[in-house]
Amino acid sequence: MRRSSGLSRKQRPQSRGCEYLCCGCRLSVSSSEEDDESDGPDRVGAISSLAHALVQERLDQMIRERQEARRAEQRKRRMGRTEFILIVAVEMESYDPVQDFKDSMVQMITSAGIVDAKGLRRLLDWYLSVNCEDSRGVILEAFYDVCFNLFVRK
Repeated sequence: MRRSSGLSRKQRPQSRGCEYLCCGCRLSVSSSEEDDESDGPDRVGAISSLAHALVQERLDQMIRERQEARRAEQRKRRMGRTEFILIVAVEMESYDPVQDFKDSMVQMITSAGIVDAKGLRRLLDWYLSVNCEDSRGVILEAFYDVCFNLFVRK
């Protein structure tokens, strides 16, 4: 024989709230017969709203934690790919500075494996920063020739 739970079908709390994952289950309220009289629809609604808010907050927290973990993993991968290249400037006298810069640039590009525009730009910036302003025209001419010969005319 089945026992009656003490609440008629109309008195049982129905699940209310949003249509998302957090409210997919029914709210269970268990109480004694004495407390049944004091329980009104407002109390059940308040409990349901509170449960909904707690579940939503936990879901938001889980999403934030996962995003932070993903960002940390991406930073870790980027740091693992970072290469450090040591470049030393040498002062020298030259009879053919354009050819000397070309030879130096070809050696730098091939030894460092520079193939992208960002790497080439950093190399050019480095050459311009460590040499005097009088050498800029020669550096730009040598850089143009090297890039043309290595990347355009294959």
